[in-house]
Amino acid sequence: MSPAWHQRLPVALRPYVESAPLGALLLGMSSGFPYAMIGATLTTRLAQDGIDKKAVTAFSLAFLVYNLKFLWAPAIDRIRIPGLSRFGQRRAWLWLCAAAVAASVGFLGIASPEASLQTVAIAAVLVGVSGATFDIVIDAYRIETLEPHQLGTGSGMSQYGWRIGSVAAGAMALLIAAHWGWTAAYLACASFVLPAILASLWLGEPSRHRPPPESAGIMAAVIEPLGEFLRRSGAWLVLLFVLVHKIGDTLGQLTLRLLLNDLGFSNDEIATYDVGFGFVAYLVGIFLGGALYARLGLKQALLLSLVLMAVSNLSFAGLAAVGHDNWLLAACIGFENLASGIGGVTVVAYLSALCNLSFTATQFALLSAAASVVGRLITGTSAGALIESMGYVDFYLLTFVIALPGVILFWLMMRAGLVDRALGSAGRDPADQR
Repeated sequence: MSPAWHQRLPVALRPYVESAPLGALLLGMSSGFPYAMIGATLTTRLAQDGIDKKAVTAFSLAFLVYNLKFLWAPAIDRIRIPGLSRFGQRRAWLWLCAAAVAASVGFLGIASPEASLQTVAIAAVLVGVSGATFDIVIDAYRIETLEPHQLGTGSGMSQYGWRIGSVAAGAMALLIAAHWGWTAAYLACASFVLPAILASLWLGEPSRHRPPPESAGIMAAVIEPLGEFLRRSGAWLVLLFVLVHKIGDTLGQLTLRLLLNDLGFSNDEIATYDVGFGFVAYLVGIFLGGALYARLGLKQALLLSLVLMAVSNLSFAGLAAVGHDNWLLAACIGFENLASGIGGVTVVAYLSALCNLSFTATQFALLSAAASVVGRLITGTSAGALIESMGYVDFYLLTFVIALPGVILFWLMMRAGLVDRALGSAGRDPADQR
């Protein structure tokens, strides 16, 4: 692409046609498909094979490894792959993980639920482990390839890719299985590792990758990334923000289907508005998030997204008060998904910017785990009881109130200059690094 052609595009669109964000799109496609292979696709296969519902739902435990991937992320930063490492640390791990994902997905396809459900379970866990490790490498590769000003756009493109990869792989599996069986379907879907491999061949080893300092022992590999982060100015406040900023949003999102069911919305209405209309609004939100990041910068874009996500919970309090109303449901779902799309881009970009380029894989895995753990813990242990005791209107008002400390804390961090001072080398231009 000629520079002149690039300059004729609107400012908000230019970052989307740069090589690194386009590479993030390809990386996201490969990142999303293993999740689909052990999610809805495997559930459909087991159901069609007549497996007991309790056994089918037990397979959701394969997703647990995605929440635990920070435990082995330090290995991705430090261990060199014999032979492949001459092509670069990140590309060596990416190719190894791609091969592992393809092999485990193929194994899952060959394993027969009728012959041995235990073998299928082992294969599903292997897909989860290899897919989670693939995610670690892809996140590190994406962050180290993108320049600081591209983190927002790159995060958005990565999320677009994730959605494309998971939906396309799931749809392709169903279509192929209908004609040639599930083994052929899974073997064909293993080809979804190729976009990430093509991105690594096209972009090369990330130019911003920095090897971690030499240290002895496994404990040092874990402690050094955490210690480096906590030594930064305002690090404890940043960590507090990461822990609390999504609690209100998570509570609201994960209980939405309960609200819709109790308000009497039919499956067709939920599919139309929550799944269909909501999905389109989310994609628009992702685009707007990247554009806002490019226009406003990290701090203003993130603050705006935090406010929008908090306010979106108020809309569901209004829906709960009004009751069954399709137009109001469409408005609430549209607003919530738009806010979530914008927030998803800006939050991921911020977490990426907090990483030190010498510990990218470890720090991003730790930060992303911390960002979701509190909200999911509270939702799983107390959300249902809160709804029963206070009703939906007060519950969603509470989620708005719970979201406010994250908004206020980030605003105070901006005022004190801590947002800039706590950034890692991934979020700083080379000229600004000392």
